[in-house]
Amino acid sequence: FRTGCKIVCLDAQVNLLHHDAIFPHPPVNKRTEAALAIQRMISKYQIEAISIGNGTASRETDAFIKDVLAGRYNIDTKSTSNTASPQVFVVSESGASVYSASKIARDEFPDEDVTVRGAVSIGRRLMDPLAELVKIDPKSIGVGQYQHDVDQTLLKHSLDQTVESCVNSVGVDLNTASQHLLMYVSGLGATLAKNIVDYRREHGAFTSRAQLLKVPRLGPSAYQQCAGFLRIRDGKNPLDNSAVHPESYAIVEQMAKDQGCSVSDLINNKDKRDAIQLNKYVTPDVGMPTLTDILSELEKPGRDPREQLEAFEFDKNVSTIDDLVEGMILPGIVTNITNFGAFVDIGVHQDGLVHISQMANRRIAHPLDVVKLHQHVTVRVIEVDHRRHRISLSMKV
Repeated sequence: FRTGCKIVCLDAQVNLLHHDAIFPHPPVNKRTEAALAIQRMISKYQIEAISIGNGTASRETDAFIKDVLAGRYNIDTKSTSNTASPQVFVVSESGASVYSASKIARDEFPDEDVTVRGAVSIGRRLMDPLAELVKIDPKSIGVGQYQHDVDQTLLKHSLDQTVESCVNSVGVDLNTASQHLLMYVSGLGATLAKNIVDYRREHGAFTSRAQLLKVPRLGPSAYQQCAGFLRIRDGKNPLDNSAVHPESYAIVEQMAKDQGCSVSDLINNKDKRDAIQLNKYVTPDVGMPTLTDILSELEKPGRDPREQLEAFEFDKNVSTIDDLVEGMILPGIVTNITNFGAFVDIGVHQDGLVHISQMANRRIAHPLDVVKLHQHVTVRVIEVDHRRHRISLSMKV
């Protein structure tokens, strides 16, 4: 509270544009000045979303930001009247402090202090979580009960495989992917990944995959290997947001021409896709399996299998353990899962425990049969131990 809130503004390519500190909470209590600073930044940098770390003063900061957006401070808002109000999200800041002091963070922001680096990480976790979290050792993220006890080499290997699977399944956004995430893409090592990020920072967002060939030291061979895994949303060519490799663009363009439409029309029109006779496009170099894959990809270009992000809000009347009363029904977020139950954040400093016996009206073998990490749940307070700061919860509501 004493050291204030560290604010950073990021652009669509997750580059740092601006950083500042505000002091809306006691003991400094410069709320009006902080509100004015927030309004100015929203207007100047066209902020679309606000990400707040779930650590110290997160509830108070969330309430303050929402008050600012609702116009509850007597400040001049003419300059921001035409700006759409940003959405506000509270994200996990587990490992942010570890990242901020790491070599990766120092290489990314050599001229900034750890508080700025940590705030950047919290913003990036909302924009592109995978790209940010791969930079942090799993022991610092709190991924489960035994992450400190298992073989660390095997744990890293398993996590690397998971990331590679994500990259292969849905690709990575070329305009937001971190250097660390790009290193998992076929054909890209540490040097090329860094060169891509440096090129993006200097020249702005990529608008086509072909621009990759302008990246220093990224030649035709590396381009051939990596291009199919890199996605560009809202690019010049709609195929750049798909798994169709640039080598096959001509085939898709010929399909569209034969159907008397553009590539975009072909993607959006199921009847035209169904009318394609794939055997017409078989050549010595392109077989039926490749053509089938291409047509399948045209049905779902840029598909993202993740669920839609939902805004979450804790009970406004509960901010400390002293506000809890047995029988209360509260919204919460699952923060950790063990063999004996799940820990749930209900908006106070201590997470509450839902014992496995309180998770369902039936016998369950493991908490994972009922809940998953970061799931939004509704719980009932069944006991509050103020002396030991323990909260017992039930999902049998």
